[in-house]
Amino acid sequence: MNTPRDMDGHGTHTLSTAAGSPVPGASVFGFGNGTASGGSPRARVAAYRVCYPPVNGSECFDADILAAFDAAIHDGVHVLSLSLGGDPSNYFDDGIAIGSFHAVRRGIAVVCSAGNSGPALGTASNLAPWIFTTGASTMDRDFPSYIVFEHRKAMAAGKSIIKLKGQSLSMTTLPEKTSYKLIDSAKAGLANATTKDAQLCMIGALDPAKVKGKIVVCLRGISARVAKGEAVKQAGGAGMVLANDASTGNEIIADAHVLPATQIKYRDGLRLYSYLNSTKNPTGFITKPATVVGTKPAPFLAAFSSQGPNIITPEILKPDITAPGVSVIAAWTRANSPTDLAFDLRRVAFNSESGTSMSCPHVSGVVGLLRTLHPEWSPAAIKSAIMTTALEMDNKGELILNASSLPSSPFGFGAGHVSPARAMNPGLVYDLGDADYLDFLCALRYNATVMAMFNGGPYTCPGEAPRRVADLNYPSITAVNVTAAGATARRRVKNVGRPGTYWAFVTEPAGVDVTVTPSILEFHAKGEEKGFEVSFQVNNAALAKDYSFGALVWTNGKQFVRSPLVVKAMA
Repeated sequence: MNTPRDMDGHGTHTLSTAAGSPVPGASVFGFGNGTASGGSPRARVAAYRVCYPPVNGSECFDADILAAFDAAIHDGVHVLSLSLGGDPSNYFDDGIAIGSFHAVRRGIAVVCSAGNSGPALGTASNLAPWIFTTGASTMDRDFPSYIVFEHRKAMAAGKSIIKLKGQSLSMTTLPEKTSYKLIDSAKAGLANATTKDAQLCMIGALDPAKVKGKIVVCLRGISARVAKGEAVKQAGGAGMVLANDASTGNEIIADAHVLPATQIKYRDGLRLYSYLNSTKNPTGFITKPATVVGTKPAPFLAAFSSQGPNIITPEILKPDITAPGVSVIAAWTRANSPTDLAFDLRRVAFNSESGTSMSCPHVSGVVGLLRTLHPEWSPAAIKSAIMTTALEMDNKGELILNASSLPSSPFGFGAGHVSPARAMNPGLVYDLGDADYLDFLCALRYNATVMAMFNGGPYTCPGEAPRRVADLNYPSITAVNVTAAGATARRRVKNVGRPGTYWAFVTEPAGVDVTVTPSILEFHAKGEEKGFEVSFQVNNAALAKDYSFGALVWTNGKQFVRSPLVVKAMA
């Protein structure tokens, strides 16, 4: 259909997250009930369609993306939120990079998703420095649903029952404390199905004679999570437990399953499988889902969230930021089911979705608020305000973890988790303009033809000593392939608050000495800019060879302007 009318749901969900009006009583089958509101609830919105039914495996073509950028620029928008992306490529061959460059130079902030190819390193996309690139993390809201087993044996022995916490939005439930037989799906396959297909609960792989009336334990992977439940349902199963594999770790997602179901963590899955394999007649039940807020730890990084380093320009840290992107409730189209699966005939006004597509509009909404509060700020200044005030600590006061409960890093969360209230008054910002970005492209040795494409006309690069990539005035600071001679990065900060004095404090990356010169900056007026230089000297190459991380904080005692430091020593 040649219209932006949403037949899928993705566009409705992301747009209402960025700028939807407050709607009381929003929920998914009664779960998460409350007032839904976009990040910039008073903003006006426009939708531009760039994706169509797949052609030769592709559905979002550069020609359509660039046409949408042209239309948005012509319409005078202030913020562009792009919950899409492709494989990383050179900026001159990347439609989003080209279109966003022309938008940013006209004062339009562009926010994009980092991608859903994590947790592997080097998977982030939308890597251009003028793009605000967003990873995904959790929030402190859960929809717990437990798988309970060995309850009869435990109660008879006077012991606590064994229950494993999962997540679910199942609208149908089983009677609690009523035992159902449990079965490992790998042992419930049809004679002509592979053990792997049965283990993954692929449609048509399960034997009704083995599954009927039982709770089936399926392994996550390959097929859609809800589709696994449909496979169990078609085979006559009473319910499903979806166990994570090692790659998805602790990342459990609340889905609108088509039967009573819950999804559990990898380690809990191992425990459940151990019970199934060691018990002659395993039994259990699944509890009704609930809505719980204030959970800890939160946030933690989603396993699917694409990660750095930046494989196109390693000196630019990506993603820039992380924001809520797991089990996000927002508006949904009535033209599609909540699962986007053909067999699901249900229709909802609101739906829960996960992905960097969901975290992107969270940041876009915050950008919209800052654009209203500070209309004089450039897109780079707004990005800086959000990045330098982001939080790298969770609600337990510890470093943000990944989905395997291990400490994450700036390759996962960038500058940290977005903190809108702090971004309103950052104190200092790292600003950038047209010439800065063009000189950055010059430093990449782009030829005159490519420079003209970005500039809209001929552009003369600096003469004998073009500006170094490492000196782009970015809010994060990355030094790669640092030799024994050391490395430097130059930056400048603009005062957007009251006059005052800022002091530099450094958390040094492992194996690296860091010096900031000058270490004190005194500002006498709003809008005044000051420059400084950061020097890196490797003191232990073994510790810094695979990247090490630290931070630079400028503070006046009230505001804390924090930049990640990322260093990799020469191998």
